[in-house]
Amino acid sequence: MAVKTGPTLRRVQLGKELRRLRDRAGMTPAQAVEGLGFSETKLWRVERGLTSLDKVQDLRNLCERYGLEVEEDIEFLVQIQRDSLSRDWWTPYRTVMPSGMATFVGLERDARRIRAWEPGVVYGLLQSERYARAMFETAKPVEETTTEFVERNIQLRMERKEVITRSEKPLELWVILGEAALRQVFGGPDVMREQYALIAELAKLDNVTVQVVPWATPTYRASRNFMLVEFEPPLLTTVETDDTKSVNMVDKETEVWAYTRRFDAMAAGALGPGETPKFLEQLAREQAES
Repeated sequence: MAVKTGPTLRRVQLGKELRRLRDRAGMTPAQAVEGLGFSETKLWRVERGLTSLDKVQDLRNLCERYGLEVEEDIEFLVQIQRDSLSRDWWTPYRTVMPSGMATFVGLERDARRIRAWEPGVVYGLLQSERYARAMFETAKPVEETTTEFVERNIQLRMERKEVITRSEKPLELWVILGEAALRQVFGGPDVMREQYALIAELAKLDNVTVQVVPWATPTYRASRNFMLVEFEPPLLTTVETDDTKSVNMVDKETEVWAYTRRFDAMAAGALGPGETPKFLEQLAREQAES
């Protein structure tokens, strides 16, 4: 049985198709919504997969305005809209997510493959609960976050990890870590040794690849973390970048091409996947001696 497509992906699919139809009709957003009972801002959000049209009739009105006449095609879009109105699994965590993260988390569960570069901390889907807790607790007094914020973010992070261990169509994950991501200590030696062991265990999965770029290796390193998120066609590969306040996603071909080149260069310069366990064992020994 295939993994059910989530409502976030369905919203993105519907939005992209409506944008394509509007462009084909040669209409601006203002022209598209004129007299239809919802705003240009609403259409902007729908086209970007941030929200859904609330009524089937609103969708049918747009289809008519765009010149879509084949009922089978209209019904296909109507079904996507209905699917998109379901409650997302991440909804209880929405209040603790930075701008744009809700869309990314929703799409993450429906992605086919993610390639990620993380230079500074352990990549989120590889984090242990104790490591994640220590990281959030370290930032708590500085960022002035609440205990609820910390706990809900930890819960969210642990739940997200299910994508790489589920039995049906697990996510293909390829992570490149900078050495600093593994040496920066959160929670003390015991927490770090546990974290190294978890990475080594996850790297044994057929769908998970982990590489490390040591400090001493003279190779290319991107200055910031990023992810290349791939979906089943017809959805395009998307680049995700983030900071402390927002998560940004773009599927422009030039951006995807540029970040793919960066990832490929780092993959070529990093230690091979087979060398990762040995590197982690050495770090664990150093932590045991500290």
